[in-house]
Order: sequence, then structure tokens, then C-alpha cells
Amino acid sequence: MPDRDDVERLLADLRAAGVGRGDLVALAVAPGVGLGVAAGGFGSALATAEPADAVGRIESELAPRWVWWSNETPAVLTAAGVRVARCWDLAAVHRLLFGGWRAEPSLVWAALHGLSPATIPAAGQLDLDGADDGANNAVRPDGHLRSEWVAGGWTRDPYRLARWAAAARATADLQRRRLEELPVGGDSAATARAESAAELLCVELAADGLPIDVEQAEHIIASFVGPRPRNDQDANGARRQRDAAVTALAPAGAAVDLRNPAQVRTLLAGVGIEVPDTRSWRLETRRDAHPVVDALLTWRKAERIATTYGYRWLDAHVGADNRLRGAWNASDGAAGRMTAQAGLHNLPGEMRVAVAAEDGHVLVRADLGQIEPRVLAAVSGD
Repeated sequence: MPDRDDVERLLADLRAAGVGRGDLVALAVAPGVGLGVAAGGFGSALATAEPADAVGRIESELAPRWVWWSNETPAVLTAAGVRVARCWDLAAVHRLLFGGWRAEPSLVWAALHGLSPATIPAAGQLDLDGADDGANNAVRPDGHLRSEWVAGGWTRDPYRLARWAAAARATADLQRRRLEELPVGGDSAATARAESAAELLCVELAADGLPIDVEQAEHIIASFVGPRPRNDQDANGARRQRDAAVTALAPAGAAVDLRNPAQVRTLLAGVGIEVPDTRSWRLETRRDAHPVVDALLTWRKAERIATTYGYRWLDAHVGADNRLRGAWNASDGAAGRMTAQAGLHNLPGEMRVAVAAEDGHVLVRADLGQIEPRVLAAVSGD
């Protein structure tokens, strides 16, 4: 635990600097080392093995809007059991301002200072002047962030934590200024806060997981692929049995690999069904044309459960607390919307009934398709 007197002094200094509810306070934390904070012209560091506890105290007393370079910082806090209400995520705001997916501190800093990404120093690269003077400064003489700091050197001691927090605070000010200059209507800073909140939410979702009724999930899986196999031999036997329900309806003598789209098209052609591809939505329109189509669509559902959402999936991603966990992205680089791993993003409708609130809780379901407003924003230049 951090020394109570030290935390009280830090709180008093933040109050003296005018920090109140919702005001920006930049934060850098390193477990086992301490934390650094920066607010306006004020900066300070606290040496402590458990910096998250001090952050929790500041949060409860002042409730600021925490500024950090990326969601790696709230991940440290969340792992220590500390939750905060508001943040300004520099990486998230960078993506909003400049686009693209990459948003490491060196690139965020360079973009705001008019420095070419091509001149960002590589990891381990020495300063051009060959001297070590100023190595305790996060910024190089050429204006770039030092690669050694970006690579984690900012965690070396509390002094560096304070300097790293100060750099984050200055970056937030530049981002806010850039947002104010955007030729768009409305409150662009509100969008930045919302994007930051989404990053924070992703960290908390990954930590908390989704409540799953494991018994119900196993019952659903069994309805598609049979009981849990005892070994690989059992699993292979069940696989052959599922395949046989389709291949038995094929023309006599036809051998087909159901996992090969070209061979499936040949199978369908053999029963008089010509299709340009074997997408499920296309086959749905031909379900009544021949029994093999219905069998194939049923097989596909079972195959997806068996290979992606089967017993191994439960064992790999559902913890002893019956929570399904996976990493979340607030704005996936490919999809441009919130996505998740471990099957959370594309959980089949058949499996969703296994998502069940714990006793004393309810689940509120809502669906916000983020891709449309993002596309419209890009087209309109917002």
C-alpha cells in the first residue's frame, strides 16, 4: 500500500492546482515503481509498489478525467481492482483525428508536432549528436520522443513517470486544440471523449467477461454435435456421422468433401441444382429443391458449432467463474467498429441463449451498428 501521507500530499497538490471533477489529469503507472501525474502546469510523482491504490484514492476524491497514452494504463488499473469513470485516450483520439490504426506514442506525438513519421527514431537508435545528455528528457533534440522511452524506459523510476505523464498532458492539450479547429459542426471533443470511453469499456469487458450458463451451453452444443467426446477417436467418429447425414443423399458413387466449396457445388449439380457459389443465403432459397440442400444447411450449423463454438471453445475461453472472456477492440482496424475475440463478436444465435445474467442481475440488450455513422462521418469529412 502507498504511504497514506504521501497520497494525501499528492491530493492536496492536485487540489491546489485547481483539479476538480472532470478536469484532465495525465497518468503514468508502473507497478512496483510508482505513478506520475500532470495537470496543467503541475506535475508530480509518487514512489510506491502499488500505484493503482493511489489512483483509486484520487479517483474517489477528485474524479478527474484521466489522460493516458493507450488502454494499457487502464488495463493495469483494472487488474489491480481499480475502476475509473472518465478518460482521454490519446491513441483513440489520434485515430479520430488522423485515421489509420497505428497509434503508438511516437506516432501520436509526431503527428501533432508536424514531424514526418519517416523520421521517427527506431527502437535502440542513438540520438544523432551521439551524446547521452538529456536522456532523462522524454523528447529528443529533433523534437521526437526518445525511442528508449517509448519502448518502456519511462517506467524506470518515478521521475520518468512524471515526465511521461507531462508529455501525455501536453499531447492532450494539442489534441483538444486540433479538435476545436476541425471544420465540423457539433462538439468534436464529445466524440473524442466517447471514443476514449469505448477504449476503457473494452478493457473492462475483457476483464469482467460475459456470464455464461455452462450447463445450458453444453446442452446446446450437444444438440448439434452430440455429447462431449472422450477422446479424438470419439470426436472423429462424430464428425463422420455428421458428414454422412449429407453424403447419404448424394448421387450414388459420388465422393464429396463437404469442407471444399468446389466439391459441394459438384454435389449440388449432381442433383440438378446449379449455383454460382455455396453461400448459405443463396442455398436458403433452394432449400425445397432437394433434401440434400436442407441437410447441407443443417450440417453447416453443426460444423460451425463443432469447430468454432464447441466443447474446446468452452474449455479455452470460459473460466472457473463461468465467464466468457476475450480481447475487445473499440475500433477494429479492418472493420472500423467495436469487435471482440474468443467468439464474442460473432456468437451464433443458437448459442446466445446461454448468455445468462447472474442471480440478482439483469442483462440489457442493445444493438448499435457503428459502421454506418463511421462511414457517413468519413464521407462528410466530419
